[in-house]
Amino acid sequence: MKSVENWLSERKQRVVLGGEFSEWRAILSGVPQRSVLGPLLFIINDIDDHVNSRLLKFNDDTKIYFKVNSPENIERLREDLYKLVSWSKEWQMLFNIQKCKVMLLGYDNPHVK
Repeated sequence: MKSVENWLSERKQRVVLGGEFSEWRAILSGVPQRSVLGPLLFIINDIDDHVNSRLLKFNDDTKIYFKVNSPENIERLREDLYKLVSWSKEWQMLFNIQKCKVMLLGYDNPHVK
């Protein structure tokens, strides 16, 4: 029986475009797509242990949310964001900054129009 380490190591990929094949290249990181274990490897982690805010996770998608209604809460959320970035660097699972969004909600929120 193969271990997870064996399953993730020594993988290669190539690109096919217009019937032409590229050379095989080693894959240095990531989880195989369309696999049964792939989503489990993202769900089973300790990212929740490092933040005070609430997290929603599904596969490689993470949402952080927290009610911010004071300067102290702004700082708390900021600290949690720093902790998430530190965690992602430690585990070499960097967040895609281009996909990160901020959503402001609330009736009395001056930023919501």
